[in-house]
Amino acid sequence: MARVHDHLSEPAWIRGCLQVLALGFLALFLLVPLAAVFVEAFRRGIDLYIQSITDPDAWSAIRLTLWIAAISLPANLLAGIAAAWAITRFQFRGKQFLVTLIDLPFTVSPVVAGLIFILLFGRHGWFGPFLLEHDVKIVYAVPGVVLATLFVTFPFVARSLIPLMQAQGSEEEQAALTLGAGGWTIFRRVTLPNVKWGLLYGAILSNARAMGEFGAVSVVSGHVRGVTNTMTLHIEILYNEYMFSAAFAVASLLALLAMVTLALKSWIEHTTGGKHGY
Repeated sequence: MARVHDHLSEPAWIRGCLQVLALGFLALFLLVPLAAVFVEAFRRGIDLYIQSITDPDAWSAIRLTLWIAAISLPANLLAGIAAAWAITRFQFRGKQFLVTLIDLPFTVSPVVAGLIFILLFGRHGWFGPFLLEHDVKIVYAVPGVVLATLFVTFPFVARSLIPLMQAQGSEEEQAALTLGAGGWTIFRRVTLPNVKWGLLYGAILSNARAMGEFGAVSVVSGHVRGVTNTMTLHIEILYNEYMFSAAFAVASLLALLAMVTLALKSWIEHTTGGKHGY
C-alpha cells in the first residue's frame, strides 16, 4: 500500500535547506528593510521623529491619506458587492466583459491609469474645457487623487466576493424567496452573513492599497504641499530633499499601518481557514 504522505518524505536535510532558504529570503527582502525603516526613523532621536510626523505638511499628508481611504473603502464595498451580485446571480449579455473590466486595474500600470485621468480631466483633456468653464478642478486636486485611488483599489472587494459567492450558489437565497422574504431581507439575513469574511478580507486589501498607492496619485496630484500630497508622495519629497530622517519617520507610520493590515488579514485567514476569494 502506498504511503499517504510520500511527497513529504524527503530527507530532513532537504526540508531544512528549503526552510532556511525561505526564511533567509524573507529576512533579507522583508524583515531587514522593515527594520531599517524604524532604525533610520529614530536614528536622530525621538524629538526629531515627533517633529517630523507633526510637521504641518506631514500632518496634512497623513490626514489626506486617511481621508482618501475613508472615501474609497465604502465606495469599493458598494461597487464590489453590486458587481459580485450581478456576476454570480444573473445571466446577461456582456457578463464576461464586465469581469474583464473588473480585472483591468490589475493589468494596467498605475502610472498609465494616472495618465488616463489627465487625458480625460486635464486642462487640455476631453472634458477639460467643460470643467474649466464651470470652475471644476479634478486633476492636480483632491478629487483627482480620490478617483485615481478608486481606480486601482476597486477590484479587491469584487474579486474577493465573486469566487466565494459562486462556490456558495444561490440555493439558500432561493429558499428564502419561496418563503416570502424580500430582496433586502434576503441580502441582509442570508447573503451578507455568508460572505462577511470575504467582504472584510477584500475591504482590508482595498484599504491597504489605498493608503500605499503611489504611481497613479503621483501623476494626478501635482505634488502640492499641504493639499494633494499623500503620505507616499510626502515621503518621496522629503527623501529627494535629503531630509532622510523625516522621510523614514513618515515611512514608519505607513509601515505600521501596513503591519496592522497584515495582522488583520492573517487573522481573517486563520478564522475562515483560507476560504475567501484569493
